[in-house]
Amino acid sequence: QVQLVESRGGLVEPGGSLTLSCAGSGSIFSINAMGWYRQAPGKERELVATITSGGYTNYRDSVKGRFTISRDDAKKSVYLQMNSLKPEDTAVYYCNFVTRRGILYQWENYWGQGIQVTVSS
Repeated sequence: QVQLVESRGGLVEPGGSLTLSCAGSGSIFSINAMGWYRQAPGKERELVATITSGGYTNYRDSVKGRFTISRDDAKKSVYLQMNSLKPEDTAVYYCNFVTRRGILYQWENYWGQGIQVTVSS
């Protein structure tokens, strides 16, 4: 089994910053892509940012220039630095790993439990 735990969410004023962390544990042999997704009340879950094992990053248009995704494979962790936060960034943020338990195993998709980010004055 693989467990992902997000941390460092919370309440921040518009224009403020937060850095989310997600640490993986359990049967992780290697990690392919990592990502952050979010879901606001009454809306579908949407991609925020992803990073491949080679370090290639991808962002949704509304966060480009404000958010930065990074990874630390030695710590089995992914981070999301969020600057210039806006009320429309308010959502539950989920981390995602594509990982496998061994070289002969298939890649599998895992999700964290989600963490609340609220941008409000």
